[in-house]
Amino acid sequence: MTAAFNGIVLVDKPAGISSAKLVSRVRAIFGAKKAGHTGTLDPLATGLMVCALNQATRISQFLLNGNKTYTAEMVLGTETDTQDATGRIVGETPLHGSISPEAIHAVAKRFTGTIEQIPPAYSALKHQGTPLYRLARKGIVVEKPARSIEIHHLTISAIDLPRVRFSVSCSAGTYIRTLCADMGRALGCGAHLAALQRTASCGFSLDQALTLETLTAFRDRDALGKAVIPMNAALPDLPEVWVDDRLAQDIWHGRQLALDHFPVPAPLLTGAPFRVVAADGRLIAIMNAGSAGYYNYCCVFSP
Repeated sequence: MTAAFNGIVLVDKPAGISSAKLVSRVRAIFGAKKAGHTGTLDPLATGLMVCALNQATRISQFLLNGNKTYTAEMVLGTETDTQDATGRIVGETPLHGSISPEAIHAVAKRFTGTIEQIPPAYSALKHQGTPLYRLARKGIVVEKPARSIEIHHLTISAIDLPRVRFSVSCSAGTYIRTLCADMGRALGCGAHLAALQRTASCGFSLDQALTLETLTAFRDRDALGKAVIPMNAALPDLPEVWVDDRLAQDIWHGRQLALDHFPVPAPLLTGAPFRVVAADGRLIAIMNAGSAGYYNYCCVFSP
């Protein structure tokens, strides 16, 4: 029964579809009761979407802060209200060969490391419960405070003015279209995002992803299991602790467990979350060590 799938599915998102629509399609293909994702992509963007099915939607919180990698193309000299190619042009600056490759590389270097970024007016962030993009469409622009993001690397791969292609690895919550707009302002000409592809997210890469068409074909051949990454395998960065069947039953029943009830490596006693894995390799819970001498349950997964 397809609704029984609990795991992660890596999907190659096409352009022109919203993240919510893609998740809805994935949920329908798998017949899942629940589905979610670990990071949105704008309709213009393509590439890796990490989708979660059924019980795996509960591990999304442990994947949301993972680093992401993109390839992008920006157009210098043209600014839009959405900071990408879907928006209304609000500023144009003739280039006339005034922007040198050296200047572009220098600006890319300036935007590497820890920087401050103001989220765009057209975004899913909310103001008093309403998404900013809905307010912006009504002419109400709400500026959110700047927040720190991390640009791990930003490499210019091609310059064919007014177009500049680059790759970037960044922390979660980074807006690449805002990065383009900010670099354009730093160059004195403005810019907007023309194309974007996510190539890696949460430790997964685009070459592992499947298209919606491939997933549909798998469903028709009753082979959807090939596309699902088990929950335990989806969290390799979380330490794991294996437990026997008796402890597994205690955890499934939500019994309060003292820290001396079962041993964990000393570093995990600081409160960091860890995976609890049954003897058969199934992920049964995510827990951490509490300050009151007991383990806390972050998530418990049904047998």
